[in-house]
Amino acid sequence: MSLRLFGGGIATETNVFSPMPTGIREFETEDLGRSSFAPYARLAAERGYAYVQGSYDMAQPGGVTTRAAYETLRDRLLQEIDDALPLDGILLNLHGAMVADGYDDCETDLAQRVRSLVGDDARIGVLLDLHCDVAQALVDAVDVVVTYKEYPHVDVEARADELGRLIAAAASGEIEPVTALHDCRMLGLYVTPLEPMRSFVDRLSETERRPGVLSVSLAHGFPWGDSVDMGARVVTVADGDLELARSVAEELGREFFALRHEVSMTPLPLGEALDRALSVSPANGPIVLADMADNAGGGAPSDSTFVLRVLLDRGVENAALAMLWDPVAVQQAVSAGVGAPLTLRLGGKMGPASGDPVDLTVVVKGLLSELVQRWPQTRGHIEISCGESAWLEVGGVDVVVNSTRTQVLGLEVFTAFGIDPAAKQILVVKSSNHFRAAFAPIASEVIYMAAPGALTFDYPSIPYRRLDTNKYPWVDDPWG
Repeated sequence: MSLRLFGGGIATETNVFSPMPTGIREFETEDLGRSSFAPYARLAAERGYAYVQGSYDMAQPGGVTTRAAYETLRDRLLQEIDDALPLDGILLNLHGAMVADGYDDCETDLAQRVRSLVGDDARIGVLLDLHCDVAQALVDAVDVVVTYKEYPHVDVEARADELGRLIAAAASGEIEPVTALHDCRMLGLYVTPLEPMRSFVDRLSETERRPGVLSVSLAHGFPWGDSVDMGARVVTVADGDLELARSVAEELGREFFALRHEVSMTPLPLGEALDRALSVSPANGPIVLADMADNAGGGAPSDSTFVLRVLLDRGVENAALAMLWDPVAVQQAVSAGVGAPLTLRLGGKMGPASGDPVDLTVVVKGLLSELVQRWPQTRGHIEISCGESAWLEVGGVDVVVNSTRTQVLGLEVFTAFGIDPAAKQILVVKSSNHFRAAFAPIASEVIYMAAPGALTFDYPSIPYRRLDTNKYPWVDDPWG
């Protein structure tokens, strides 16, 4: 059977507490995620299907998206779908935590409009980041929901391939997907390479081999949004058997809830984390400190100075920090040139969560017109630009400063300048966990750190307005 498929999407992760609005310009400058459509094109080529590639607009996580930006991008995508009709399958690569002015749930709004446009016969599949908040209304509007299983997200293309094949099978009449949700009543951040998360994710994959079960996902939730649908939920897709989907979702959801104390991340405070790093002999590589609170991938500015200031105050030697977002400092370094001493005011520009700027005299050790990171995926790597960047030396600390706000993902933030990360005693990376795939293999130890910043991990202290707090960690046993 020959099918006609369409792929497109809009994606960003919205930190509603971030001071930085997400406008149309932010979507125009972000390329990350485009490779997630490659599996759809491959599937179409393999089977002789027609495939129409629509627009895909992605912005680095930040504050609430402007109404004009969302409506412009949404209406363009809807027009592309309308122009491509008739369609048998629509594949939407979204995020699951996008908020715009006037739209508390952009993914559901878009999915409902696509359904109204294409009718009930076309099959709609949605691919989501696992840091998503899945609403029942979204499930009702589409046929299949699949989320990434891994954090770091090294399986984006694998999950896209899964979604494409399910939608093709549904459009061909081979399966009749039905989807169920189970609310785990938990809010947190969960790292999948670490036990017991590793075994639980493997359990999701094993469950997919049961008769009638087509797909199982764990939506972790995004803690820095504010919606009634926030938190961890199991998403199960079964073949024509809604009761099976519901029972499997509840079974796995209850298992995950039982692990709540073990899987919830509790990063160390700044002073304690640095004490730990300095007390360990890095015989097998550097100590990697994750500055989770200033992670651009969670909507933070990535310009906080709290960690840098402590490193300098304590006279730490043989350390490196990446990446501090400060386009003005980069331009000053470019003007000064490699080898030049430079007095500048660094970081601390976006508000109280960024700390105060640090006045320093540095040496410009290296400049790059474009710093590119390589993020490992199932098939090769994705290249991500960090913009024009500078390597500044101050005391015993090498600081990488960049002009395009993004989190640390790969070793290239150091190696592109000629810095050997394996030779350092301490590496500070402004990232929550995506750095792990590249850095864990060279590290003696990875320490997750809760310095001050825009991303607090003390969830009960966050001023939510809409979140139902009848869940862990507010209540240890909300089921009671």
